[in-house]
Amino acid sequence: MRATHATVDLARLRSNLGVLAGAAGPEVPLCLAVKANAYGHGITAGARAAVDAGVSMLGVATVDEAVSLRDAAVAAPVLLLGLPSADDIGELVASGAQTMVADLALARELSAAAGAVDARVAVHIKVDTGMGRIGCPPERAGELWAAVAELPHLDVAGIATHFARADEEQLDYTRGQLARFLAACDDCGTAVRHAANSAALLRLPESRLDMARPGIAAYGIRPSRYLPAETELLPALRWTTRIVQMKQVAAGTGFSYGHRYHTRATTWIATLPVGYGDGYRRGLSDRAQVAIGGRRYPVVGTICMDQCLVDIGPRPTAAVGDEVTLIGDPPAPSAEELAAWLETIPYEVLTGIAARVPRRYEGDHLRGSDPVDGP
Repeated sequence: MRATHATVDLARLRSNLGVLAGAAGPEVPLCLAVKANAYGHGITAGARAAVDAGVSMLGVATVDEAVSLRDAAVAAPVLLLGLPSADDIGELVASGAQTMVADLALARELSAAAGAVDARVAVHIKVDTGMGRIGCPPERAGELWAAVAELPHLDVAGIATHFARADEEQLDYTRGQLARFLAACDDCGTAVRHAANSAALLRLPESRLDMARPGIAAYGIRPSRYLPAETELLPALRWTTRIVQMKQVAAGTGFSYGHRYHTRATTWIATLPVGYGDGYRRGLSDRAQVAIGGRRYPVVGTICMDQCLVDIGPRPTAAVGDEVTLIGDPPAPSAEELAAWLETIPYEVLTGIAARVPRRYEGDHLRGSDPVDGP
C-alpha cells in the first residue's frame, strides 16, 4: 500500500444511505449516483455497498462506468444519467443499462441498435425544467413520450428532471421546476417519476415522487448549508499520507518552486509524498492545513506534482513515518474546508482525488470484497 492513500469507511456509507432512505420513506426507492468513481470513493466498492444497503438503482455518467459495473457483476439496474453519443450506443445496449433520452432521433438510434441484437432498452424521458443542460422542453414531453413508446425495441421506464437550485435557502425556484415537471408528467403515460437530488430529498418532501437520486449526501457531505441540524451525515472518506523526510532549517530559508515561502524563524519542515498529481491541488499552497498527531500544521510553499511541505514549528513534534491526514475527522480538515480554501465545492475536491491514489476499504467489508480495491 502506497503511503498516500484514501480509506473509505463502508459502514459510514451504509449509515448515510440509511439516513436518506429514512427521509425518503419506505415507498420511495433510491437511485444512488456512483458516477465519477463514486464521487472519488471507488465505483465498484461504492456500488456494492449501496446494493447491500438496499439501493434499487445506480446512476452513472458514462457508458464506460455502466460497463465497469456490469463487468463487476453488480446486482442492480444501472441508469445513464446523461445522453449516450452515437459511438456509445452499441456498447450501451450490450451493457444492459438504462438511459435518458431527450429527443426522438436518439431514441430511434437506440431502438435500431437494440433491434440489431434482438434486445430491448429501458429509457427515461428527460425533461429540462430549468437546469438548462439536457432534456426536452416540458411542453414537448407528452409528444416525445408518445413517439418513443411506439418504437419497437424500447421500453419507457421513467420520466426525469434535475433541480438547479435545491441547495439554496429559498426553494421557490425548485418548487417551480417541480410544478413544470409534474405538468409534463400529466401529459405522459405511467412510469417512474424522479427528480430529487440529495438536497431536494432532504429538504423538499413533495419532490421525492416515485424515486429519488441522491449523490453527495450518501458519501457524508451535506448538500446544502440549510439542511436541518439534526441531519447526521458521516464523511466516508479519509485521505492520508506519511512524512518521508524531516529537516531543521534556519530563518529565511526558501522552499519549493519559486521560493514562495520563506521560514520566519528556525523551524522543522516535513516533506509529504503527495501533490497535485494525486489531486492535492496546487491552489492549496500556503492555504491548506493537515493534521499530525492530533494537531494542525500549515502546508507551506508551492505544492508540487508529487510532494508538498509542512511547517512543523520550532520543536520536532513529528517524525518520519508519522501519519498525516489531509481529509478526515476533526482535527483534520474536511473536504468542505479544502473546498473553501480552493474556492470551489467538495464535489470537485473528492472527485479530483487521482486514480493513482489507492482506495482501501474498512468498517464493514462486503461479502467477497477485497479491502484494497484500487481506485
